[in-house]
Amino acid sequence: GCLLDLLINDNYYLKIKIFVRNKIIFDDPKIEIIQIDFDKYNDYADLIQGDDCFFCIGTTKKETQNKREYRVVEYDLPVKIAQIAKKNNINSFMYVSSLGSNSLSNNTYLKNKGETEEVLKKLNFPRLSIIRPSLLLGSRNKFRFGEFIGQKLFKNLSFLFLGPLKQYRAIEAK
Repeated sequence: GCLLDLLINDNYYLKIKIFVRNKIIFDDPKIEIIQIDFDKYNDYADLIQGDDCFFCIGTTKKETQNKREYRVVEYDLPVKIAQIAKKNNINSFMYVSSLGSNSLSNNTYLKNKGETEEVLKKLNFPRLSIIRPSLLLGSRNKFRFGEFIGQKLFKNLSFLFLGPLKQYRAIEAK
């Protein structure tokens, strides 16, 4: 949501395609909403066109408890969309990853993010941005108690994160 607001208000972007799972209504002349079945993303490959591709889709283990489905959202989907973008000559690919991402991690989330980053680097986009935010602050569509507590703690204790710990400060999603 924050990214979309920024893109709409940026005069550089004249058209913005949004690929969504569920129908949404957005009243802005720049926006083209494309509702797709993410299990059949190859069927939509010809629609993935443009100059820049921003990828910020993700899930949680709570929302996607099936390990295979979780892997599809966190690894398969960004990799496949990036491959399609590369094939369609999209110049830049921006991927929202996570602080601590590492393909060798024992943490499934961080491992998926790290493995995705490795594949993206090998695609050799003219411009690739991998954004590794720490805990994101801001409102969510769904309430998550653990995240709510984490946001409160990190926001109030950020002043303690100095030097090498500065990267762990919570940041506003925007």
